[in-house]
Amino acid sequence: MIEITNLAKTYGTGDNATAALKGVSLTINDGDFVVLLGASGSGKSTLLHTVSGLERPDSGSVKYSGTDITALSDDKLTAFRKEKVGFIFQQYYLLPNLNVDKNVKMGADLAGNRDYRKIIEAVGLSEKLYKFPSELSGGEQQRVSIARALAKKPKVMFLDEPTGALDEDTGRQVLDYICKMQKESGFAMVMVTHNGNIADMADTVVKMNSGKIVDTYSNQSRKTAYEIGW
Repeated sequence: MIEITNLAKTYGTGDNATAALKGVSLTINDGDFVVLLGASGSGKSTLLHTVSGLERPDSGSVKYSGTDITALSDDKLTAFRKEKVGFIFQQYYLLPNLNVDKNVKMGADLAGNRDYRKIIEAVGLSEKLYKFPSELSGGEQQRVSIARALAKKPKVMFLDEPTGALDEDTGRQVLDYICKMQKESGFAMVMVTHNGNIADMADTVVKMNSGKIVDTYSNQSRKTAYEIGW
């Protein structure tokens, strides 16, 4: 369980100060799929970054099973992210000197996962195994980053527009696989997206505006990636 209490975060100072989070509180249960919705500047990406430990809030707490990660030292926070958390972002962050196989193997090695090539196959990149990032399309690079994150076997997966660079068919395929992996492995998942249709796939939907949560609701049943609009 992740307990988020009164998170506040401001960027800049003086007249240039912008309050990105204004006392946000939220509970994310084990195995939950949470979608964060809101316009640009609503605070959803800042919330994702602070809850995942990529950024520190100005105040408030983020507790994973009772452990407040905001109180950890930098070294312990880095170790926490390495051991517990997976990330899929709009930027691919692939190592340009490593091929597809080795980029994904980096994530797999953190979990001692020797079956990582099954994930590469599932995202449709078996034929690109020895290609380098510069030889791939943007959509293919995104699929490599998704495979690398899944190969790590995280306890919690954070996703920021994971299908933003993908066409509809590939986007549905990738979302379907991520959700299947979530159900099999039981990790919690927090996704920021501008595609409101994806909210129909979630357990919990959180709507944000101006740094605050303005609405939260649960879906009685989750739709699949092939049942939602696009």
